Amino acid sequence: MDILEELAYRECVFQQTEGVGDRLAKGPANIYLGVDPTAPSMTIGNLIPVIMLRRLQMAGHHPIALVGGGTGLIGDPSGKDQERKLNPAAVVAENTSKMRDELSRMLDFEAASNPASLVSNLDWLGEIKMIEFLRDVGKHFSISYMLAKESVSSRMETGISYTEFSYMIFQAYDFLELYRRYYCEVQIGGSDQWGNITAGIELIRRELGESAYGFTNALLERSDGKKFGKSEEGAIFLNPELTSPYQFYQWFINVPDADVVKFLKIFTFLEPDAIDELAKGVESAPEMREAQRVLAEEVTAFVHSEEAAKRAIHISEALFYGNLSELSEQEVEEGFSDVPSHTLSGQSEIGLIDTLVEAGVSSSKRQAREDIKAGAVSVNGERQTDLGLSLTAQDTLAGKFVVIRRGKHKYFLIRWER
Repeated sequence: MDILEELAYRECVFQQTEGVGDRLAKGPANIYLGVDPTAPSMTIGNLIPVIMLRRLQMAGHHPIALVGGGTGLIGDPSGKDQERKLNPAAVVAENTSKMRDELSRMLDFEAASNPASLVSNLDWLGEIKMIEFLRDVGKHFSISYMLAKESVSSRMETGISYTEFSYMIFQAYDFLELYRRYYCEVQIGGSDQWGNITAGIELIRRELGESAYGFTNALLERSDGKKFGKSEEGAIFLNPELTSPYQFYQWFINVPDADVVKFLKIFTFLEPDAIDELAKGVESAPEMREAQRVLAEEVTAFVHSEEAAKRAIHISEALFYGNLSELSEQEVEEGFSDVPSHTLSGQSEIGLIDTLVEAGVSSSKRQAREDIKAGAVSVNGERQTDLGLSLTAQDTLAGKFVVIRRGKHKYFLIRWER
């Protein structure tokens, strides 16, 4: 398969301009993907085109990752039903730095023949003079042309400011500037960027009389039909401070059987034969969840690191088998970063009942006693039924934690400071 055929097999091509397949087959091309730093991290929705860019690099093309230090100050109306909140310049600059770190983990900036490049459009957008920009660039965009774009037309009822209305022109100008500076001929992105991509292609044609190309991937959707985005509830971030590698791993390992083969195609670099074998396992032994395990391990290693993936697997196994004593301090912090926590200070010993009440595990001492009698309370993976049990330093994990579970799935983390 050529690269476009491979991307199609992996269900990553949704829209494409005429001639893009021929251009990719012709030889190495400079290809760019833009990401706006309107949040402190990319999400798994952004991950699809980033993986596409990495695949294109592996096929010999030259990837350009553009972090929108300039357009991030405006905000893209695409896919939004209301105006974005404008972030201060300092916040956008901080987000830009964080996204650069994320991209540096996933693209090869040290490749011998086609290293990835990282740029910020603030370098040129920050130098624009408004009168010159309107005369030289704005003249190429008619109001009717812009209104016909979905990113604008979808906002006509709810309202769109001139700021967001002008976003399309700035992104089109990015494509033109990248063409001039780097001879960048191809732009990729999510399907919500189609109008912006084609606007850039048209601007290059009008301004330079040259051909440019683009294609998009379909937006990732949840089982309820909603897309994953930076501002959507339940977003899975690529920044380990916002979504830990363990939480990231768990999201992928819990992918439904109906989606796992598709996700293996989109998110991993496994060969088709390997994916086909895993697909057979989904049909013949779905209870083994082998496809989900491979998916979670592959994606976590790509986004975070091999070490982070191994750590996530170790945490998962310790929780499954109740071997919490095997967890390191970092693994405890990571594995329970999203559960309610409580700090005990200056105590060498405390009764389990008092601990449950003080930490908010049980609503009262009576409830705590009932929970313990019913066998609903586990401490560090072991069920406790002794009403007189006291916790001491000997009961801590990594010398500073106690993990309490109430029922099957409700965890609490106690940080014990002595």
